[in-house]
Amino acid sequence: MSFAALLTQEQVERIHDAALEILEDVGLKVRYGPARELFKKHGCSVEEERVRFSRAVVEKYRKMVSPSFTFHARDPKFDKTIPQDSPVIVTASSAPDIIDPVTGVERRAESKDIARIAHLINELPGYDVFSISTLADDAPADQFTVSRLYPSIKYCLKPIRVTTTDMKDTRSVMEMAYIVAGGKDAYMERPFLTHHYCPVVSPLTMDNLSTENVMYFAEQGLPVYPTIVPNAGLTSPMSMAGTLAQGNAEFLSALILMQMVKEGTPTIYATLGTVADMRSGAYTSGAIECGMLHMAFAQMARFYNVPAGGYVGLTNSKLNDMQAGYETGMSGIAGVLGGMDMFNIGGLIDALKTFDFAKAVADDEMAQMMKRMKRGISFNEDDLGLGIIKQVGPGGSFITAKHTTSRMKTEAVMTKIADRDARSIWEKKGATDTHAKAMKKAREVMTSNTSPLIAPEVDAKIREAFPGLVAGVLEPIE
Repeated sequence: MSFAALLTQEQVERIHDAALEILEDVGLKVRYGPARELFKKHGCSVEEERVRFSRAVVEKYRKMVSPSFTFHARDPKFDKTIPQDSPVIVTASSAPDIIDPVTGVERRAESKDIARIAHLINELPGYDVFSISTLADDAPADQFTVSRLYPSIKYCLKPIRVTTTDMKDTRSVMEMAYIVAGGKDAYMERPFLTHHYCPVVSPLTMDNLSTENVMYFAEQGLPVYPTIVPNAGLTSPMSMAGTLAQGNAEFLSALILMQMVKEGTPTIYATLGTVADMRSGAYTSGAIECGMLHMAFAQMARFYNVPAGGYVGLTNSKLNDMQAGYETGMSGIAGVLGGMDMFNIGGLIDALKTFDFAKAVADDEMAQMMKRMKRGISFNEDDLGLGIIKQVGPGGSFITAKHTTSRMKTEAVMTKIADRDARSIWEKKGATDTHAKAMKKAREVMTSNTSPLIAPEVDAKIREAFPGLVAGVLEPIE
């Protein structure tokens, strides 16, 4: 598939050169001491917390990065490697709130919600990776992340993406992962967690805890990648070109850090670039400019021969409504056409603050459409169809031809949420709208294949290791 290009090759090279200038002349404020020491050891200029990168250092280390990144799953059939398996669809994550699937009222998300969502994502075919969709308001204070991970592992066999806070939190998460895998050595052979952080905070600041975690996982050889989040007008210049230049410099700094820790460490050029609505300062993750920035960042990723991805296909709508549909659809397809490999899309509304079950189901169907678009049009001689065209001839019908029946389930996406019936048939079926159909599907999913996906003895070991852990029980949506 050929990709759409927002930038000319000259503009791509200019952004690269601008990023080199930013890193050399401005540099980053690096708060984490061991990161500063590592940068200094490998030839960077360090003055107190300010680190500057010479062009030679940037060019040396950015060429060491692996050209691919693998999301491992407990079940190997769910493994995904980008770019060859792209587009890989990952849920958007860490919303504090949820639309209650019974009452329809927004409330704080809890661990029981994560169990439901994990099962939903495990069963919906469009999703490839479960990035834990919500927080868990009922988590004990010392078990914040494991209270989210536990129900995820219980009900999802696909790769799981997780973020931790400090190293104590990281050690707890890894302890749980080792128990599930049957030991540390077994886990290292199949690391089914992918770790994600935002170590570079725009503008041009490398923080403490996220940076420490990125360095730890890179050194261990475990899957980890950063996301760069410049917000034009607030944390980057109020121009897309300036935001691309700064964001590119921020990505390169994270890439260089990871390569200095361990050469050849895989990563993803992952972004959530936005242009702020300066009328209010609103975070416009559903805006078309978000899609445009992702298209441009994907071009930069190809320039560096590294997979591209990010939070795209999002919405600012408070409902799973028309606005949610067109914002998700426009930027999602922009990302596919622009050559993104990984999409954090699915289930979140209100600028990443709230999870909605019906939105997740609708987004699953949209994900299947995105994958169909990426698959493109087959042009072998049989698909070109000259033989069947000659056979049917003028005024004939293709409906009963073997050429048709052999392709009727594969050539087009068979939608289940989008309605294609005649109005009279739609009315006989209850005249339901998309949201209602998607919510019905979510309830149906909750009634099948709901057994936990870890053995009882493994579950017992987890609960023994983490006293007071949340129940992590999957409750049906009544």
